[in-house]
Amino acid sequence: MDNGTGSLLETYLFETGTLLEQLDELLITAEQNGDFTEDNVNEIFRSMHTIKGSSAMLEFNSLMEIAHHIEDLFFYIRDNGMDTLTSDQKSELFNLMFSSVDKLREEVGKVESSEPLDTNIDGFIQDINNFLNKISNKDSGAAAESAVEAPAANGTDAASHPIDAPYALQIFFDEGCGMENLRAFMLVTALQEIGKPFNFYPDDVETNSESSEYIIENGFFLGFQTEEDAESAVAHVSTVGNVRSYEILDLTAAQKTEEVPPQPEPAQSAPPEAPVQPVPKKAPAPEKDKKPASQSSGSHGSAKQSLISVNLSKLDSLMAIVGEIVITESMVTSSPELQNLKLDSFLKSARQLRKLTDDLQDISMSLRMVSVASVFQKMNRIVRDMSKTLKRDTKLTIIGENTEVDKTIVDNIGDPIMHIVRNAMDHGIEETQEERIAAGKNPQGEIILSAEHTGSEVIISIKDDGRGVNPDAVLAKAAAQGLLTKPEEEYSQKEILALLLAPGFSTNTEVTEYSGRGVGMDVVKKNVESVGGVISISSELGKGSCFTLKIPLTLAIVDGMEISVGDSIFTIPIANIRQSFKAKESDVVLDAAGNEMIRCMDDYYPIIRLRDLYAMEEGCSTIDDGILMWVESSDKSYCLFVDELIGEQQIVVKPLPSYLNNFNIQNSGISGCTILGDGNISLILDVNNVYSASQNMFF
Repeated sequence: MDNGTGSLLETYLFETGTLLEQLDELLITAEQNGDFTEDNVNEIFRSMHTIKGSSAMLEFNSLMEIAHHIEDLFFYIRDNGMDTLTSDQKSELFNLMFSSVDKLREEVGKVESSEPLDTNIDGFIQDINNFLNKISNKDSGAAAESAVEAPAANGTDAASHPIDAPYALQIFFDEGCGMENLRAFMLVTALQEIGKPFNFYPDDVETNSESSEYIIENGFFLGFQTEEDAESAVAHVSTVGNVRSYEILDLTAAQKTEEVPPQPEPAQSAPPEAPVQPVPKKAPAPEKDKKPASQSSGSHGSAKQSLISVNLSKLDSLMAIVGEIVITESMVTSSPELQNLKLDSFLKSARQLRKLTDDLQDISMSLRMVSVASVFQKMNRIVRDMSKTLKRDTKLTIIGENTEVDKTIVDNIGDPIMHIVRNAMDHGIEETQEERIAAGKNPQGEIILSAEHTGSEVIISIKDDGRGVNPDAVLAKAAAQGLLTKPEEEYSQKEILALLLAPGFSTNTEVTEYSGRGVGMDVVKKNVESVGGVISISSELGKGSCFTLKIPLTLAIVDGMEISVGDSIFTIPIANIRQSFKAKESDVVLDAAGNEMIRCMDDYYPIIRLRDLYAMEEGCSTIDDGILMWVESSDKSYCLFVDELIGEQQIVVKPLPSYLNNFNIQNSGISGCTILGDGNISLILDVNNVYSASQNMFF
């Protein structure tokens, strides 16, 4: 695939995916309101028209056909109004549209993964046609179905006088250029910007590839009401590539008389039959479509003009360069050669450089920040579908959907949130309204999905008002599955709930469409931790449950605390540090297994000596000489014993070389590295894996 085609495909996938997401949101809102508004109908019509045209241009026939028939359906609804549909028909229309969007998204997914598109969509198309027949009477439905076939039949018969207009513009494309029908369609789309009424022939160029033969032999015709309109079109046609020649034709009255009598009267008096005579129908279409489009652009035009799409890989490259600038700036200002020198102008310039570097860093990071709305809005569809499948009336409340995080993190938290929402629907919300009423609750269940900023991280919570978690049942199930590591009576409420995230744990006694296979929640934990986040669970029996995700804003540049052990320097993310303090050897106690513990805030926490964990020869060996750092990650909380704190600094996270994965280094508690101002490397500690590594060392 060459660069031009690849770029075109990327644009197609982005625009089509965006349109399908917008359609999903529109359908959810419209279904909640119980009806499509006029604006909704126009927006669906325009979206399908866009998908149809771009799919036809790239020859994705299944996508083009589905979008084309939905467009026909909403063309009828747009002309006749939603008032002509019964409540049952409206409900059927919503289900048909949801399944259509799913089918389109499925086909787009195949395009993304370079899989062959579905060639057998006749049954799906028939469902759309059957519904159109149902709402428009049998005869009207037949006329609508004949709309696609009629132009092909009329095309060869009307070669001499195909246009019903005083003036025609006849266009021939270069010989052998190929896809003449799509080139004609793109020309029509461009000319619609003129704002003048016109028609064209053949009128089915966007859907009928056989019309290319007619265009090659007879040319492509555009009809205009005045010679001035035709000349204004010439200015556009002359700039289009692959146009060999064009000519303005002044059609005689006799020719017009031959064309007009058979068709115009039915086209004006019977809207459903208008597609049979395509030329008169097409003439007003640009005006009709253009009016709502211009109204829409009136409210959002300025925002659209100020936005551009940028490939994520380019932003990754920008962040890498900014990271190098931050490191280089730190190396220059911290150079040992400048120590103890009085360089006032240098220091002034260095401070200005630091300010500019910080600004550049903030701007480049903000370019990658996107709102979580795209992830949150998808949950509407999941709640809607599961409510119907499980027959549980449930609403989704979204709070803080405009909260922004790094694009990479947004892409990674979609699946965890989806699993938790499905879990809340399947396990949390009561099965019947009677059960909720008996518990003194609203008959309609509720799931609250919220996001908020707190310093350098985002807190996402998924809360339901269902039955909650029974800790005794969870503990008994975990014991039966052999997941307990200590006596049952020693487990706290927090530890019991954490068992829900253990691999293979499931409270379902049977496998359903949504759960019971023992996978899902442990994957949620792994995915959240893979982006530097932590997950916690709180629940009250009979009241509901809440899953809380703490996610860093970005993975590229974080606030870290530099510590030393001997001559080695490590970095711990500030978000994981709760407290640092000095202690005495007498403050340390031993547990039953002989492991060191210390008391913090009326509770005892294990001590992990970094020097012993990594078998380092240098470093403090007695508690009195070093310092303890109380750290926490997920459900792990402990104290790290180190030599000293060097200070807080913003660090650029660098991934470890891939060959180090062969040594299982990540499970040793090292998640990456950063380059210090003096050029040395500091290893970044993963607080969660440091604890796991220490347990493996002891046991």
